[in-house]
Amino acid sequence: MSNCLFCKIASKEISADFILETAELFAIKDIAPQAPVHLLIIPKKHLASLLDLSAADQSLIAHIHSAAIELAKQFGLAENGFRLVNNCLGDGGQAVPHLHFHLLGGRKMTWPPG
Repeated sequence: MSNCLFCKIASKEISADFILETAELFAIKDIAPQAPVHLLIIPKKHLASLLDLSAADQSLIAHIHSAAIELAKQFGLAENGFRLVNNCLGDGGQAVPHLHFHLLGGRKMTWPPG
């Protein structure tokens, strides 16, 4: 999508420091971190939200979860734990209308988050 921030980053129209990049996704640091480690895992395919996933996207979701595990290990979160979050639509807290997941860690998480 031409006006999508994450699509512009994926196409390198907007520069970003990619922590991880594959053919299907990329990961960057969140610009407003809510934990010592706060990464965004973003598919390159434009999907506005979790609700836009179809059966054809099952391998993409598996790839996102594999990337989350790899990044958790890379950033030292695997031993003590981490949180993987998807915010869906406005009431769910989604600020950018492109599917993405937050990987948070490096501190004790509480529930409910607020």
